[in-house]
Amino acid sequence: MFSQVNSVGLFGLNAFPVTVEASITTGQPAFDIVGMPDIAVQESKARIRAVLGQLNLKLLNGKVTVNLAPASVKKIGSMFDLPIIAALMKLGGIIGAELDDCAFIGELSLNGALASVNGALSMTLTAARHGIKRIFLPKANAREASVADGIEVYGAEHITQITDFLKTGAGLAPEPRYIPSDNFEKYFEDFAEVMGQSSAKSAIEVAAAGSHNILMLGPPGSGKSMLAKRIPSILPKITFAESIETTQIHSVAGIINPNAPLVTSRPFRAVSHTASGVGLVGGGNIPKPGEISLAHNGVLFLDELPEFDRRVLEALRQPLENGEITISRASGSVNYPCDVMLVAAMNPCPCGNFGNPLKKCTCTPKMVSAYLNKISQPVLDRIDIQIEVKPVEYGDLSSRVPQESSVQIAERVQRARDIQAKRFEGTKIKSNSGITADIIAEVCCLAPDAEQMLKAAFEKLGLSARAYDRILKVSRTCADLAGSEVIQKAHISQAISFRSLDRKYWNR
Repeated sequence: MFSQVNSVGLFGLNAFPVTVEASITTGQPAFDIVGMPDIAVQESKARIRAVLGQLNLKLLNGKVTVNLAPASVKKIGSMFDLPIIAALMKLGGIIGAELDDCAFIGELSLNGALASVNGALSMTLTAARHGIKRIFLPKANAREASVADGIEVYGAEHITQITDFLKTGAGLAPEPRYIPSDNFEKYFEDFAEVMGQSSAKSAIEVAAAGSHNILMLGPPGSGKSMLAKRIPSILPKITFAESIETTQIHSVAGIINPNAPLVTSRPFRAVSHTASGVGLVGGGNIPKPGEISLAHNGVLFLDELPEFDRRVLEALRQPLENGEITISRASGSVNYPCDVMLVAAMNPCPCGNFGNPLKKCTCTPKMVSAYLNKISQPVLDRIDIQIEVKPVEYGDLSSRVPQESSVQIAERVQRARDIQAKRFEGTKIKSNSGITADIIAEVCCLAPDAEQMLKAAFEKLGLSARAYDRILKVSRTCADLAGSEVIQKAHISQAISFRSLDRKYWNR
């Protein structure tokens, strides 16, 4: 006797179709699972035996073999419980319906209840692409999976709901397609609340408009963290495609809100300096996404940057450059996207007052140098905008002059992003920070006096090739904010001013 049902496996973000085959022959009772199952899949045998006992079903009276095809690909996770028991029930005649257009994913509790699994959206999208018309999964995953097009999603709380539905056609209904609310999301942190700091606000606006990495350096209490926390309030609206990408990553990580499963605002991930390399860039025996991937299409905020382990910071270099991170393990390699806007903040020295006109620094020159040099030049080179955040003066704090709101700044940022979306239509580039070397000369057209200024700065400051490219990209964003197709001298001047901090403090 033989039966088979469809399922989907998952490794990282990569979902792949799996055929669960079951056969039973006479002989000593046994239950084997083959097809490169991991420990979690092997443990399905104990869970399935317990569920069959709860349901008073005797399907294992013989030599039962379950094969997870293709056998050449390792199967990881508990999502194969449901398809395995479905194949056994079809084998035993409990399920008589045709299941060729159906797929099953889900973990079983010992009483037959279905527990949620990670990565349901990725697996449902893959099932739909391979012609599956109906997918059965835990009720907790149904709303998330309903985002996928071209497939009916059935969420069940117990295995008996599925078997009864397949027998009678009653008891379950397709999950309604999840449509997120259009309600405007109010950020309580608004730039209108920030007094003064006009130069820092201007730099942050440019960073948000072009998705440029930014470093803020200044003494404690100058407002670096306060400014960073308000950045989400001016970011452009997330597109549906970006929302799906980000949701898939959060789903694999198991941090999806079941009631509002689609990520509809750009992530803002504030990471403690105690984070390990695995926590920041991802990893583990079964590779999981790190904070840099969880911030995909949003902001990764690293406060107290020099307090991070230097090896952890160096691990960011390749992901920041390429927009994706590759994690290699013996079981295979996983690619996670990490197209993020890095926002970093730091003090200029251990006591925080080096260069502070209001307070005396108690650090020795050697201490200051050692502290600053925790940030390597290659890491600094990948930060497009570097600004000094100075202490707020009393006149700014006591001023009753209304400050520009986040809504006003966001409108300019959105206009600049719209210009970029039109410019890069048909390519993989999303913003000016992603301009590639092969088109930088084409999209960064300089006025003659702007080109002369850039040449003089390159020779005088001894800029690296990477710094040169990043100045061009930032100046392109400055021009977009000004509505200028050609980069003018003022835009180059502004971009160069954002690259002078490393020479002031790092003496390079």
